[in-house]
Amino acid sequence: MLRYSAFIIMLLVGYGCSSQREISKDSNVNSKLAGIIYGDSSKLAMEQFINGTIAEIKGDYATAISYYLQASKLDPKAGVFYALAKNSFNLNKLSQALEYSKKALALDSSRTDYYELLSEIYSSAQQTDSAAFILSKIIGMDSTNVDAYYRLARIYEAKRPANAISIYQEITNIIGPDWDVLMRVAELQANLGNYKDAASSIEQILTIDPDNQGLKKLLSEYFQRAKLYDEALKVINDVLTVNPDDLDAHDRKAQIYLSENKWDTASVEYSYILKQSNVPVDLKIKIGATYFEQSIKDSSLAPIAKNFFITIDQDTANWQVKMYLGAIALNEKNDSEAVGYFKAATQLASWNVEAWVRLGGIYFDNRKYDEAVKVLSQAITSFPEDFRVNLILGLSFSQLNMNDEAKIKLKKAVELNPKDITALSAYGYTLSQLKENDEAVIYLKKALSITPEDINLLGTIGLIYDGQKKWSECDSVYEKALLIDSSNALLNNNFAYSLSERGIKLDLALKMAKIAITAEPNNSAYLDTIGWIYFKSGLLDTALGYVNKALKAGGEKPDILEHLGDIQFKMGNKDKALETWEKALNLDKNNNELKKKIEKGEI
Repeated sequence: MLRYSAFIIMLLVGYGCSSQREISKDSNVNSKLAGIIYGDSSKLAMEQFINGTIAEIKGDYATAISYYLQASKLDPKAGVFYALAKNSFNLNKLSQALEYSKKALALDSSRTDYYELLSEIYSSAQQTDSAAFILSKIIGMDSTNVDAYYRLARIYEAKRPANAISIYQEITNIIGPDWDVLMRVAELQANLGNYKDAASSIEQILTIDPDNQGLKKLLSEYFQRAKLYDEALKVINDVLTVNPDDLDAHDRKAQIYLSENKWDTASVEYSYILKQSNVPVDLKIKIGATYFEQSIKDSSLAPIAKNFFITIDQDTANWQVKMYLGAIALNEKNDSEAVGYFKAATQLASWNVEAWVRLGGIYFDNRKYDEAVKVLSQAITSFPEDFRVNLILGLSFSQLNMNDEAKIKLKKAVELNPKDITALSAYGYTLSQLKENDEAVIYLKKALSITPEDINLLGTIGLIYDGQKKWSECDSVYEKALLIDSSNALLNNNFAYSLSERGIKLDLALKMAKIAITAEPNNSAYLDTIGWIYFKSGLLDTALGYVNKALKAGGEKPDILEHLGDIQFKMGNKDKALETWEKALNLDKNNNELKKKIEKGEI
């Protein structure tokens, strides 16, 4: 047992008197000394405690607990309960460990190691607030206990990061600048969006390790995020002074310029990167793609994007590069060059539809519908069964009012993916534009079954029912839509106009028209609607004022001119009314109702 005596002595101190630090290493002497200190009545308790200690050293925590329990019954001292708590904790029996730890502290509240164990138990039990309270108590007992500060800061990091930062600053005050502490502070400040403060912490670390280039890059990043672009550039330029070939530093410098929207200046850094043979092709393409997408918004960047892809193309035969060069050629209206690049892309990756979809999507998102149609019309020959190609091509046709072509592609998209909300709603809308209203309602309702509160779908169905003079269905759809969004200007306007055309519920129609006109006071359609309601209500002067405002706001449109003619006729100015109706007919020569008015010379 001699080989355990040193550890036993240490535990005996905890068992009995916290101030005693040295006891003879001979175990027999230990037993005699125990009898002197504790009296014969405690001797058996001490023996059980020693047996528990030996078992604990061996890692047999369950046996140790059984001995410590016997000792606690014979002589319930703080050290015994502490030992029980520690061994229960080692076995992950947290409720027992918590009970014993509290008993130990109830008997001796002066021991910081007892509090430390209690805080560990609370932390393991996910009772972080209790653990934090105990750690704060330890710090109150010993304001230099750095370990307690560390553990308290770690607890605070998740939910109270600002408190964690304050604790780390306390640690810095005690031990001075420390790499790990300052790095944690920097990360916490960055997570809070305090990038300037995060940069300050990194600057302190650099006083410890001034030549660390990785730290300088991180410092530059934090300056960039803090929008301190001059400071960010200064730091990254220092890195490049030491290592001019650092590609990561060149990339970071370019990113700083992009943050300032200096695309031309950033392109210098990217040009350097693109010329390096050790840069992966995918990364080069990503750089070129970024400039290509930006060039759609800012045409002045198109030459840079083109030069980037030409540079990349010199070092690789990559289908994506050919696709982008083909798209650039289309933008330049160089169709023959575009065809060459697209053919090359097809030969390199005839199996890959992704590039076609990506390019078509880029054009569509940027409202370049003609370009989208050109690209995807080529793609559809190779991928006639691809849902995305059919959908984007159909949507592009629809935006160009090429509804017959849109119908074919959108119908195919619906067949390929009958539960796609975009395909269903777009196909339904296209059918309505082609006056195939019964069929349109079927598909719009299918879309509505997927998103039953989509007010755009409801509004479109309402318009169709209105055109079919299915008044009951029309009113029901509009009422449902307005229950979802009672302030929607378009819904209010369209429902109000429908009621006014029928000459019913004009008070309700006027109320809805006022909601619309309040939201968009210069919308010519809304001005015309409210003017028409006043006309139907017999308030001709007010009606005339609103319809004139509508013409001024939106220009001469046949339906608004027709309304103006009707108002003029009712006001007794028949010649002026005929003149206005004829002007409307010139803009809408297929309006048979208007022709009848002119022929009769009256409403």
